[in-house]
Amino acid sequence: MNLILQGLATDRPTIDRIAALADAQRIVQVGEHAYRCEQTAFSAGIKARIEAECLPAALDCTFIEPGRHLADFGLLAMDMDSTLITIECIDEIADMQGLKPQVAEITESAMRGEIEFKESLIRRVALLKGLDASALQRVYDERLQLSLGAESMLAAVKHAGIKTLLVSGGFTFFTDRIRSRLGLDYANSNLLEIVDGKLTGRVTGGIVDADEKKNTVERVCAELGIPASRAIVMGDGANDLKMMGISGLSVAFRAKPVVRAQADVALNFVGLDGILSLFA
Repeated sequence: MNLILQGLATDRPTIDRIAALADAQRIVQVGEHAYRCEQTAFSAGIKARIEAECLPAALDCTFIEPGRHLADFGLLAMDMDSTLITIECIDEIADMQGLKPQVAEITESAMRGEIEFKESLIRRVALLKGLDASALQRVYDERLQLSLGAESMLAAVKHAGIKTLLVSGGFTFFTDRIRSRLGLDYANSNLLEIVDGKLTGRVTGGIVDADEKKNTVERVCAELGIPASRAIVMGDGANDLKMMGISGLSVAFRAKPVVRAQADVALNFVGLDGILSLFA
């Protein structure tokens, strides 16, 4: 196995020390703060020890098979809230109503997998009833920011010929704008019902929950004529686990513990473009 070590800042003595724990035969610098440690020993015990050493050093660590290339994949599927972007849109919309703490508590519980996503969305959206729809544009204009490394990651995957999918338990108001802004190929999310310029507290149509996220990845892969094993799937919450589970490479970004534990890759410190170092 190769071991990729990367951070927002690194020092070579720390890299050497951690690489030695996996008996790395060679260390190659593949980025300003990214290193590939080659021909490492690998076991669950070694992985756990490496992770324990990397955490206080603010390093991300990934064991990956040699010879994998970005161009081996045909689809990059991304969650939106707290993955491609830094905020949870529904929490920020709720803030316009003075209800952010109540809504954020439900959001966190759903992302940790403590309550079912569909139930959590219905409860949260109901709290928004009566809010002027102009609040959505304010959130987009004033609070929505792309996550670190998003644009450089997307440039690289597009250059490799990979299609892009934004699949979100959030809302079409935001996914449509982000899709257009970033030139993404596909998007699927929930439609907020608006009547007379006010949110009704309901969504229209089916809810994009964990099953629908998985189904969306499968549908897009079928349209592209590729197996789901050629998809990279990125997410942060429990409702992303089903679509991550069918992918060829699952990436937990700033994710909840339940997601980090099941993902192939966990990026806790570097940006979204940290996936590029895996294939350098």
